[in-house]
Amino acid sequence: MQWSAVFFLNSILLGIGLAMDACSVSVANGLNEPRMTKRKQLAIAGTFGFFQTLMPLTGWICVRTVVQAFRALERYIPWIGFLLLLYLGGKMVHEGITQRDTPQEETRLETGSLLLQGVATSIDALSVGFTIEEYGFAMALACALIIGAVTFCICVGGLLIGRKIGTRITGKANIVGGLILIAIGIRILAEKVL
Repeated sequence: MQWSAVFFLNSILLGIGLAMDACSVSVANGLNEPRMTKRKQLAIAGTFGFFQTLMPLTGWICVRTVVQAFRALERYIPWIGFLLLLYLGGKMVHEGITQRDTPQEETRLETGSLLLQGVATSIDALSVGFTIEEYGFAMALACALIIGAVTFCICVGGLLIGRKIGTRITGKANIVGGLILIAIGIRILAEKVL
C-alpha cells in the first residue's frame, strides 16, 4: 500500500473499530467518577491511546520478523488477519447484543486498574499487525499513531458521555466497532486473496 487517502481512511476506520472497547470502558469510568478532573480524563484517554498505538506496532514488528524468517507463511497472513478480525468483531458484536446494564458503584479509578484496562482493551489491536504487514515502518508507525489519536478522541468523548448520561450506548458502541472490524477483515481478504 502507498500513502493515499485510502491509507488514512483505513487507519481512521481501524482506529474507530479498535477504540470501541476503550470507549465503553471510558463511559463506565465517567459514570463511576462523575467529578473526575479534566487532567484525569486526559490521562485515561491518553493511556488508552498509548496502548492502542503500541499494540498494532508490536504486532507489525512480530509479523515482520516471522515473515522474514518463514517466507512460506506470507500467503496465510491475509487469512490470519481476516480470521482474527472476524473473531474479534464477532465477539464485540456478541458482547454488545448480550450485554446487560448493571449499576456500577462509585469508585475512583486507580493507576494500576487504568493500566490493566489499557492493556485489556488494546489486546485485539495486536492483530492489526497482521493486517498492515505490507506497510513499511513509516506507514505502520503512522497507522498506529492515527489509531492512537482516534482512540484518544473517542475516549475523551466516552468519558464525557459517561459523566452526562451513563452507559446506555456501550452495547451499541461494541456492535458498531465489531461490525467495522468484520468489514475491514472482509476487505483485507477480498483485496489479498480474490
